[in-house]
Amino acid sequence: MGCRDVHAATVLAFLSGTASVAGLLAAVLLPNWRQMRLYTFNKNERNVTVYSGLWIKCARFDGSRDCVIYDPQWYTAVDQLDLRVLQFTLPLSMLTAVSALFLCLIGMCNTAFVSTVPNIKLAKCLVNSAGCHLVAGLLFLLACAICLTPSVWVIFYNNYLNRKYEPIFSFDISVFIAIASAGGLFFTSVLLFLWYCACKSLPSPFWQPLYSHAPSMHSYASQPYSARSRHSAIEIDIPVVTHAS
Repeated sequence: MGCRDVHAATVLAFLSGTASVAGLLAAVLLPNWRQMRLYTFNKNERNVTVYSGLWIKCARFDGSRDCVIYDPQWYTAVDQLDLRVLQFTLPLSMLTAVSALFLCLIGMCNTAFVSTVPNIKLAKCLVNSAGCHLVAGLLFLLACAICLTPSVWVIFYNNYLNRKYEPIFSFDISVFIAIASAGGLFFTSVLLFLWYCACKSLPSPFWQPLYSHAPSMHSYASQPYSARSRHSAIEIDIPVVTHAS
């Protein structure tokens, strides 16, 4: 495994991060965060299940797929604290993960297409592939924490609602999708950290670019110093001070 090549770990991390972002998007859009079952004792009527999402609410009769009551303005009147928090944290987690994907893609493209020795004056301004992957791993880990904490809180808050009111509340499939997506983000960050740890023994510092050519070509900046050290005895002029009588 080397930083100067596009490795399977970085490609797998990019694919895993993309799948996790897609899972987060599905969890945000689906109206299946919480179910509320309303039972009736009238044999001529059917029970009703209310599906609460982050943005919409839908009420259905048992055995029906159509919404009897559809509220597209639910996001403005959410009265459940955990869902209100998720309205802010999940989009923020998605934005953080997309930024990490962008950095990961920049790092892979730079590793794949930049292989020539740049100008010494511009070397510090170029993109560092290993640095991009390391920062992307940190962003993926941050996105995981932002997504996982409120998603797990939904489970405990659901138990709180059942104790406070009646045992009619249950969490739905979006909770599992969000937790699985958070796990995918964590797996992606671990892959990038492992890749970087395998590369940190290379001579190039963190902030300098890494190239894919022979290591002997990295010594182009150190030759003037070695040449000067060999001829230092000739180049140094020792002044001789004489006192006039």
